[in-house]
Formats: sequence, C-alpha cells, structure tokens
Amino acid sequence: MSRRVLIVLVAAVIVAIAGWQLAMRVFMAAPDDLDLSLSKKSATGLYAVSLTPEQAPIREGVLQSFLLTVKTADGKPADVLRIEIAGGMPRHGHGLPTEPHVTAALGDGKHRIEGFKFTMSGWWQLRFTIDAPPGRDEADFNIVL
Repeated sequence: MSRRVLIVLVAAVIVAIAGWQLAMRVFMAAPDDLDLSLSKKSATGLYAVSLTPEQAPIREGVLQSFLLTVKTADGKPADVLRIEIAGGMPRHGHGLPTEPHVTAALGDGKHRIEGFKFTMSGWWQLRFTIDAPPGRDEADFNIVL
C-alpha cells in the first residue's frame, strides 16, 4: 500500500468518525423544550410528586438513590401502596440498565429509591407509577447528564 493511499484512508476514517459524532449530537440530543422540573403533578393530577437526588450532582456510572415524595392533590402525604419504576433513554431506545426499587418509606410521603445507574451521558426519562387510595397515576421526570 502506498503512502498516499494510506493517508487517504486515514483521512476518510477521521471524517467518518467526526460525521458520526456530529450526527449523534444532533439526533440524540435532548429536545430544547424538555421539562426538567423535579416537582410536578402526576399525569392525571391525583398527586403532587417531587424527585430529589440524594447525591448531587447526578453522575454517570455510579449507583445513586433518590427521594420520591408523593402527596395527594390537596397536599397531604399519600398513603402509597406501591411504586413501580421504569425508564430509559428515549432517543436511544433502551431502558434502565439497573432495576431501581423502593428501599424505605420515610414518612410524610417520602420514599427512598435506590439502584439508579446512568451508564452514559444524555437524556434519561424516569417513570414512577404510583398506587395509593386515590388511584393509580404516573409521573415522568427528565434528567440530562
């Protein structure tokens, strides 16, 4: 292989890698108008839900825990029967790499949820499905690392 061919091949590889990285940034980036609030009403308004990371800032690659506070629409702590946790990276099409779960009910509507591990930077979406006497409802939170 001549030196000239080798230089052209190396240049083509560099251009391909740069193009791929640019495409990933453009097509995989979080939407500009993404709701990043950590306190909100649940989907049908049954609950006021707040998500608080126990370790700040939220980091990539380490196990983390959050406090999820669930109150009824009138502001009283919800008597939660069950919380299901799901999530993933919407633009990447995969779920959470771990199985976070509630480890403690702390009173006053607060619940500790452990086992989150964000394996890469980007937009993550967390969904909490709450079962309590007012009914079943969901709250989604967006996190961008």
